[in-house]
Formats: sequence, C-alpha cells, structure tokens
Amino acid sequence: MDRFSLSFTEALCLGTSLAISGLCYYLYRKNKKTVDKLDNAPHFNIDGKLKDILEVTPGACLQYAVVEGVVKPAGEPLRSQFHKDIVGVLHKLEVREHRLVWRGYSNIWSDDERVLHKQVSMVPFLLRGLDETAVRVHCPLQASGLNMEMTYEKFHQVSHGFVDLVGQYLSGVKPKGQLEIEEMLKVGTTVTGVGELMLDTDGTLNLRPPSDGAQYILSMADYDTLRNECKAATTVWKDMTIIFALAGAAALCWVGLRYYQHQKLRWERDKERREFERQRSEARRFPVQDGENNQENICVICLSQPRNCILLNCGHVCCCYTCYQALPQRRCPICRQGIVRVQPLFLV
Repeated sequence: MDRFSLSFTEALCLGTSLAISGLCYYLYRKNKKTVDKLDNAPHFNIDGKLKDILEVTPGACLQYAVVEGVVKPAGEPLRSQFHKDIVGVLHKLEVREHRLVWRGYSNIWSDDERVLHKQVSMVPFLLRGLDETAVRVHCPLQASGLNMEMTYEKFHQVSHGFVDLVGQYLSGVKPKGQLEIEEMLKVGTTVTGVGELMLDTDGTLNLRPPSDGAQYILSMADYDTLRNECKAATTVWKDMTIIFALAGAAALCWVGLRYYQHQKLRWERDKERREFERQRSEARRFPVQDGENNQENICVICLSQPRNCILLNCGHVCCCYTCYQALPQRRCPICRQGIVRVQPLFLV
C-alpha cells in the first residue's frame, strides 16, 4: 500500500496559514507592546517645569515619554515648490507613473503604478510649548505615524499617437499618465511625539528614538487618538492571528483525518490479508486439482500467478490476491463494481 503523503494543496494551506498567523502574531505583540508602553508612559506639557523634572530624574533621561508641541524650525524652513507661501520642516516630492499592464495569465489589462522619482528633504526642528520652552526632535524620518499634509497633487495625462499605440500593444504596457504629489510637515502644526526624552548638559531638551528598541512615534493626532489607533491596530492583528491560526488548525485536522483514514484502511487490509492467509493455510490439507495452474486459471492482471480469490459481492474470479491488494481502487477489474470483501478460492 502507498505511503501517506501530503498533497500540494494541503502543504500550501498549512504552510501559508502558519506563516501568516506567525507574522500576524508578531505584529500583534509589537503593537500590544506599544499600547502598553503608551499606557505607562508619562505625558508632559512642554514648559519650564519639564527641565526641572528631568534634572531630578536619574540620568536626566526618560526612556519613554509623551510630549505635544507646535512645530518650529531650528533654522531656515523649507518652502513648497508649488506654493511659495507654505513653509515646513519636512518635504516629500513623489512622482508616480500610472499604467495598464497586460496580464498574460488572465488575459486582461490591469492597473499598475510605479514610483519614478522620490525626494525627501528635512531641516532640524523643535516642538515648542506654551512658553519659549522647546524640545529638539532627532531622526524624524525613523518615526512611525507621521502622515504629512498634502500641499500639491496633479495628474499629467499622456497623449498617444498611432505609433505609440502599436508599440504599447506589442510591449504590453500602456502609460496613462504621471501623478505628482507634494507633502509637507508645515510650520505651526501640532505634533505628538513619543520616544526617549533627555536633557543635555547645555540644558537642551531632546526627543529621540528609544534606546531599548521601542516604537518611536511622531503623529499629528493627539495622545488619545494616537492611543486608540494603536489599540485598534492591535485588535485587528489579534483577530487576524486567530483567523489564520484557526485556518491552520482546520487544515491540520483535515490532514490528521486523512492520515487516520489511511491507517484505518491499512489496518483493515492487513486484517483481511491475515484472514485470507489463515483460510488458505487451513485449505492446504485438501488435495489440490491440477487445474489450478492451467492457463485458463491465470490471473488476468499479472498473467503469472493462479487466480486464488473471489471478489464479493459480484463473485468474479479473475485475479490473484497479490494483484487484488495492488488495485488502486477497491473495484472489480471485470465489472467495476465495488468490492465488499474477498474470499480465497479452493479447487479440491
């Protein structure tokens, strides 16, 4: 009997569900850790009292703290390329090409886009509080959650000639146009910063990525909104983990059921073989007729062994027991009727 093996679909379902559930669990734990740290992080107003608090703190450093202030450049700000009256401290310009691509496997044109150009500029900036106290922000590009305000967006549509259309059908790519987007973190925007807060020896307050690897956050949302967003993301990843874990468990149960059925069939056939051999051994005390080895009594499958079994319920005598065991399906080779049981054939 063939050994038990996983099908490609079963292996794919098991591997995919386990991999995705593992990834979702990792993201859930990461977001859960961030939510727990946000709950335990102290929330300070940027004012003169903040320096006093850090001066009495060991190492003049808080590993994870929340501050909120208004963006102010430390020097000359950046200006928008399209609106000269808009100034900021972070500037991102991106050009994306939108096109139609021919998918040979599905025989359809589908939308696709790619980034042709991306430029990010920044200048040092501070978060200013109610008074003149300010916190210098370090490594803002490493922070998560900073969605800058869009200051310019324009789609440049491409016109095509006849030669262009012929080339597009031959290449399988039809350009639709280019989308130009400008985003800025404008001066005067209120930003919530979450990270490592420390006081330098010169009295400068600094916000930087946490040294313990915790998530560094800069967001235009307030603290409560930021916490709710992180909590919602944690719930989503938790639900995704459960869903894909259940899918993997269902696939594993299906494989286990198939393995049990495989083993059960194997046990039944072993029991049937032992019973067949027992009946054959009991029949050896009777004299065997010479016709057992005649050509007319040869197995129709192997053409070498005598027919020595009766297939029930159809009653056909057409093969030897060895060939019967090798049948891919328990069906009679003559009439294709299902085989319920097999009995040895005696010629006495």
